[in-house]
Amino acid sequence: MRKKRILSGMRPTGKLHIGHYVGALENWVKLQNEYESYHLIADYHVLTTDLNIENIYENSIDMLIDWLATGLDPKKSPMFRQSQIKEHTELALIFGMLITTSRLERNPTLKDQVRELNIENISFGYLGYPVLQASDILLYKGDAVPVGEDQVPHVEITREIARKFNSQYGDVFPEPVPLLTQFARLQGLDGSAKMSKSLGNTILLSDDPETVKAKMKKAVTDPKKIRKGDPGNPDICLVFSYHKKFNKEEVPEIDAGCRSGALGCVDCKMNCAAKISLFLEPIIEKRNYFEKNIDIVKDILADGEKKAKVTAGETMNDVRTKMKLG
Repeated sequence: MRKKRILSGMRPTGKLHIGHYVGALENWVKLQNEYESYHLIADYHVLTTDLNIENIYENSIDMLIDWLATGLDPKKSPMFRQSQIKEHTELALIFGMLITTSRLERNPTLKDQVRELNIENISFGYLGYPVLQASDILLYKGDAVPVGEDQVPHVEITREIARKFNSQYGDVFPEPVPLLTQFARLQGLDGSAKMSKSLGNTILLSDDPETVKAKMKKAVTDPKKIRKGDPGNPDICLVFSYHKKFNKEEVPEIDAGCRSGALGCVDCKMNCAAKISLFLEPIIEKRNYFEKNIDIVKDILADGEKKAKVTAGETMNDVRTKMKLG
């Protein structure tokens, strides 16, 4: 009996930040020991919001290096580009016939993203993003999908499409369940709900200690705690939320010092910066290795794409057989 299988992926936007680690990578590394894992570089998905893909290959390599540096093992987890597996688009075309536009328009994640990105005219591809995502997952017969809460509606659409296909043509696909991460989101340095390179509020996994210090100096804190001696409220301080992730041992002490006023924000930030840099140190060391041995990275990608093509081909043979297209 095979292990249950997961499919997870990201759009290739280049070097990743600690929010990506907390929200996804940390969980992926743990899950690769429990599940048969496939990891997708979702380069076609980039087109839904940005038609300029001049640097997409370089961004894919940068992201892959971060995946490897944080602990993803290519022997356990094939990593591959979506665009190199033609079956993704073939299956998406079939799935597009199994769902209505009105159902896609009711997708709450779509509504939130349209509002957040201020999109005036929704393209066909953007509306159908969850359909392509469903093909990404079901092409590898994923039993589960590691996601944050904002992506749960997309998983539900995938489940609906799987049920519709199985009912119409015969059983091929499992109905994948969402695997929610416990620490799903890290606030941006400016206090935004999440880190985003477009907002300039991130700490990259590749940032050296001096860069981390410079960025942490700008991090927002309790606005009522102006100077050392003023009592603060760590519950509303994003720096304290970073301590809870990267400096768990000192959390009680920092909590008490902030509330009493004994701990100043500058000292607190520099302490946090040091702990984040300590966490990043082995990741940066591995990054440097892969950057100096880029042929190894390219070989890992090529090998992952070979493995993905085999699985994708097997699934599409099942699909064509059930649909009598063989």
